[in-house]
Amino acid sequence: MTVPPDLRARLQAALGHPGAASSDFDLNPDTVLPEGRRLRGAGVLVAVIGDQVILTKRSSALRHHPGQIAFAGGKIDPGDDGPVGAALREAHEEINLDPANVEVLGTLPSHETVTGFTMTPVLALVRSEFVARAEPGEVDEVFRVPLSHVTNPARFSIQSRHWRGAERRFYTVPYGPYYIWGATARILRALAARMG
Repeated sequence: MTVPPDLRARLQAALGHPGAASSDFDLNPDTVLPEGRRLRGAGVLVAVIGDQVILTKRSSALRHHPGQIAFAGGKIDPGDDGPVGAALREAHEEINLDPANVEVLGTLPSHETVTGFTMTPVLALVRSEFVARAEPGEVDEVFRVPLSHVTNPARFSIQSRHWRGAERRFYTVPYGPYYIWGATARILRALAARMG
């Protein structure tokens, strides 16, 4: 697969830009976090193929975040080589992306989720076209969005909804029928800021 001429350089430059870790609480500074909370490590794959980013729609049968748009990825298991290993393993399991078909460029600053994970985004290029296959029970759909859409800060908006007795604000970057929000949109917003 041909990578647009300057895309690799732009993504690598984005990795070199300074930036702090983010969280689901960035837009909600009044949130009181429980003392002694224990965060679990996770890795998600920000997989770029051609000039698009691969995303999934989580299964509506899942207990956490059913039906939400997400990157392939998940918690770090004992046998994983950190967040990169977890992201590659989960992408293989969830969408049939062979780790040998992935060129890892690096990692972006971590993102803390309301569900107690420290999620590390792994930025990568997919070397060649592949047949995406959604893992039944975990993923309802695998789809792609233009990288130019999700790295354009003007495409993002801040919305809110009532959650656990309080108003919670979050980023969104809708694309067609897909409502991309929460941690996925926040990670993409951070990438957009680095590529702007």
